[in-house]
Parts: sequence; C-alpha cells; structure tokens
Amino acid sequence: MASRLLDRSHAVGGAGPASPVAHLRLEDRHVATEPPEARGAERSAVRLLVSTATGHHVDTRVDRIGDHLRPGDVLAVNTSGTRNAAIDVVGATVGPLVIHVSTELPGGLWTVEPRSPLPGGSTEPVALGAGPHRLELAGGTALQLLRPVAGSQRLWIAATDEDDDLLGALERHGRPIRYRYVPEDWPLAAYRSVFALDHTSAEMPSASRPFTAELVTHLVSSGVVVAPVSLHTGVSSLEGHEAPYPEWFSVPATTADVVNAARADGGRVVAVGTTVVRALESAVDARGRVHPAEGWTDVVIGPERGVRAVDGLVTGWHEPTASHIDMLLAVAPEALVVEAYERAWAAGYRWHEFGDSHLLLPTG
Repeated sequence: MASRLLDRSHAVGGAGPASPVAHLRLEDRHVATEPPEARGAERSAVRLLVSTATGHHVDTRVDRIGDHLRPGDVLAVNTSGTRNAAIDVVGATVGPLVIHVSTELPGGLWTVEPRSPLPGGSTEPVALGAGPHRLELAGGTALQLLRPVAGSQRLWIAATDEDDDLLGALERHGRPIRYRYVPEDWPLAAYRSVFALDHTSAEMPSASRPFTAELVTHLVSSGVVVAPVSLHTGVSSLEGHEAPYPEWFSVPATTADVVNAARADGGRVVAVGTTVVRALESAVDARGRVHPAEGWTDVVIGPERGVRAVDGLVTGWHEPTASHIDMLLAVAPEALVVEAYERAWAAGYRWHEFGDSHLLLPTG
C-alpha cells in the first residue's frame, strides 16, 4: 500500500524537523478505501475526534460537531470545487503516462505531474528525462512539458498549443485524481463538498466532505456562522521535503468582516480544512485583522510562524511522516497533536479523503 506524503493544500512548512508523530505506521485498518456512502452511511456519519484546550479528547461523529461549537463561532469553508484533473496520454514515446493537471499559472502555463499507470487504474510517480517533452492527451490536446518545477522531483511547468483548451479536455476526457489506496473509480460528485461553487481545484478540499446540507442548516440555526473563502488546491503528492508552491486564493470582504467581528466579540474562527487556514492567513495583518484579498499565496504556515486569524481547525488525518503536520502544530500545541494522533491510531480512525475527521479546538 502506497500513501501520499502530503495532503490537500500543501499549506505546510516544507523541509524542517521530523514530524512528532512519525513513529506511527498506518495499517490497512487505518485507510479509507471508499466513501462512506458506499457502505450506506451518510457523509456526516464518519468519526470525529475533538481535541480541546484542556487536553481532553472526545470520540464522536461529524454530525454531532455542533455539540462542540458555540453561537457566534465562525466556520470558514472553502468553496472551490473539484474538477477532473487526471487525463491519459496517448502514444507517448516515454511510455504509458497519465497527467495530473495541478494548477493554472499566469501566462497560459500549468503545473502538472506526469505519472505512470498501474493495474487497477491507479498511478505512481514517474521520473522523466530532461525536457522538453511533447505529449498528446486523450481527445487530441497537445501538452508540452517545458521544465521541472524548481525544488520538486515530480512537478513540471507545461503549456498547451495556443488553440487547445486543457480544461475542456479534462472535462470531456478526464477523471478525478485517484491514488492506489482507493481501488476503484468514483464519480466527480464523490469528490465534491456541499460548499463547492465551481470546478477549480485539482483535488478535493476534503475536510469539508463530511458536511451535509442538513448539518449546515442545523449549525446555522444554532447560531454558528458559515463564511466562505476560496483556495484552488493543486495535487497533493509532494514529498515531505518539498516546499509548498503558490495557489490562488480569495477572501471576500464579507468574510473578512465576519471573522473580525466574531473575534472581537469572543467568538472562535474554526477553519474547515488547511486550505482555509492558508487563505485566511494570507489575508491577515500582524495585529490579527483579516482584510479582503485575492491572488497567489506562497505563505508557509508552521509552528514558528503560528496562526493569527484562526482559533480552531477541522481537518482529516494526515500521513504521520508528512511535513503537513507542521500546519497542525501552528494551530495547536505539539503535546495535544501528538496525543490526538496516538489516540486516533489506536482507535482505528481512518485516513485519507474518504476517512474520518479531527476537530482541534486549542483555545478555550
């Protein structure tokens, strides 16, 4: 079983000290191989571990998250939806290839990841020789791999011919990105959250997946405020030593106002996903005030920097060896994070995008 070393938005610290939970080793029982709907369960029925400021850990479910939130708390959510981002290469001279299309860049360029197909429909990283490489994608779109991304062992800067429409090719001939721990394909709807308004992310901002319309309605009726941001996520297959690359984000003026008002009134801002943390922390000033903002963010969030706009975090369970753990250590004390991971591992919580959830509430 192969597993990714970095999850969702890459909002992490790049190279740094070893993860404090690297001693944990995931076993088959820890891996979510299908969405809960495949077992006849609601999305919101997945398990939730709530880790609090007092060092208590509560084992519950996502559909009961409201028991741990207060009127006036803000749930900040990512409205970027998942698109088809995997597409086959036809007639490649370098062997069979699948391209994972990560991030659209200025000037008509793209960040992409070439991968080798595996039996069963999954893929694995592949090393290509020095470029450029000209490839033909399913449907006839031409893709030129120009040069590797600086500091990455997997990603390339790519361009299409002027008249080619890469997004259109993905919509017509692509499929959602899938890794080998998910043994079969699932439709795009399985990779989209209730908050999604568009198709702009290469992979699902998966922390919000367990939320349903019914759960959101219940939370809002109890006084919890839902505030949108957007961050377009790229691929999540970077190695632990690779620095995060820029992603496009937007924090609307209404969300900035809601966050600032809540914190002034003693409410907590709980980010639903590390993508949301990256977006809000890209729009906050040194005094902790959030401003309307949009653009490319290259902010790196770790324990040394800390967070200024966020008081809590709903997230999935990240690879124990991932530098992504740095994000959690920016939100909560190391002792709380380590104890939570050890408890989740022992209790058989499930990892990855179809897995269980974690609510970190390190503030009072």
